[in-house]
Amino acid sequence: MIRYILVVGILLPQSLAHPGFFTSIGQMTDLIHTEKDLVTSLKDYIKAEEDKLEQIKKWAEKLDRLTSTATKDPEGFVGHPVNAFKLMKRLNTEWSELENLVLKDMSDGFISNLTIQRQYFPNDEDQVGAAKALLRLQDTYNLDTDTISKGDLPGVKHKSFLTVEDCFELGKVAYTEADYYHTELWMEQALRQLDEGEVSPIDKVSVLDYLSYAVYQQGDLDKALLLTKKLLELDPEHQRANGNLKYFEYIMAKEKDANKSSSDDQSDQKTTLKKKGAAVDYLPERQKYEMLCRGEGIKMTPRRQKKLFCRYHDGNRNPKFILAPAKQEDEWDKPRIIRFHDIISDAEIEIVKDLAKPRLSRATVHDPETGKLTTAQYRVSKSAWLSGYENPVVSRINMRIQDLTGLDVSTAEELQVANYGVGGQYEPHFDFARKDEPDAFKELGTGNRIATWLFYMSDVLAGGATVFPEVGASVWPKKGTAVFWYNLFASGEGDYSTRHAACPVLVGNKWVSNKWLHERGQEFRRPCTLSELE
Repeated sequence: MIRYILVVGILLPQSLAHPGFFTSIGQMTDLIHTEKDLVTSLKDYIKAEEDKLEQIKKWAEKLDRLTSTATKDPEGFVGHPVNAFKLMKRLNTEWSELENLVLKDMSDGFISNLTIQRQYFPNDEDQVGAAKALLRLQDTYNLDTDTISKGDLPGVKHKSFLTVEDCFELGKVAYTEADYYHTELWMEQALRQLDEGEVSPIDKVSVLDYLSYAVYQQGDLDKALLLTKKLLELDPEHQRANGNLKYFEYIMAKEKDANKSSSDDQSDQKTTLKKKGAAVDYLPERQKYEMLCRGEGIKMTPRRQKKLFCRYHDGNRNPKFILAPAKQEDEWDKPRIIRFHDIISDAEIEIVKDLAKPRLSRATVHDPETGKLTTAQYRVSKSAWLSGYENPVVSRINMRIQDLTGLDVSTAEELQVANYGVGGQYEPHFDFARKDEPDAFKELGTGNRIATWLFYMSDVLAGGATVFPEVGASVWPKKGTAVFWYNLFASGEGDYSTRHAACPVLVGNKWVSNKWLHERGQEFRRPCTLSELE
């Protein structure tokens, strides 16, 4: 019976050396300039073709007048020796020149430019990655397909719409991933826009073909049968739909017989299929994490909030901050998360971004088994590492972190700069190595990550919060600020309440940089305590 079921979807090979544009908005901006250059080149080609056609048109008009006169009295016309000479010249020479003009390829410049630029184009991985990002944003921020299709997102400057073809492509991407929940949503959106009269190369038969099978895979046999019949009304000869119709009717008849012969207690049990809805998630705190990303479920009581303060901080009488102390704000109490305001200038931010942009590469995470860095699907961003010795601004930033935290930065990791891509995120994780990951930072030889310092180097129009699902905290990006927290208790034990995540960027461009400070060198700066959880 399986032969009746729809099977579609081909994954094309991916380029191994592809940079992954979809993981960095900063690098995607380069594509805008690339496309603008191609449009300019295309317009030049169109102008050249128009000039060529104009020449041909003038030649045709001239000869039309001439031949009209000549055909009225052919003998009299060629009886004139000049006309006879010019006729020989035209047919022997000028028509050949016209032929060469007609055959002249004006597209060489455009095709050459396109060929050069194509090596920097996104590929299938980018298109699929951007599509998955839209699905991720849809789930995280509880957006319906119509809202996304109409571009009604908060804070948008440049509104954009999804066509039927776009919705169909999103549905196909979900289908290829066996994500039938999103396949149904986006195929229904494509069908709705077709019903509203949108003109598209995608027809209802193609949409219903995917939609009926996606619905069937989620266990809604009645709806799958209804959609299949609707498809056959449009295309009675559709081979796969006819096969599916027979199969669905067979399954329904089988269920009906089973229900008749079963006892009352078992009458509600059916042989169907999966429960309809989103796929089972590997992330246990997914619901809590996504609620915090939306600004919901924050667990700060008024009583606790009264104990959060703003203050001026001089870095324990550090000479650099006595006359111009840093502005501190308590974001959370346990774990203690502190925000520093106006702690990095716009000029410094631009220098850091300019240093990082040329070397941005797909962000990596520590593999707990190997202790080495590797890419991960749950981290959608690009990052670069900046050393203090390569630029005085980076060195100054490092010393500022040391002065304000009182921790030694000589054993810290280099400054990591990250730019998030389409729907860019970093799912819940710990910055420190747990006991079952003893080799996570072995190569560094500086112990565990004692603390995290995170600069926000851009404002984000919507989304992009840093959330702590264990405690129900959300910290929102604000350009020029930084947040700081300890990952380890003073005893050296890990603080599991610091598990955190970077929420998907809904609208805008998110730039951050972070400094992970390590245990070595902090022995007298943050002495160990006898209590495990202090």
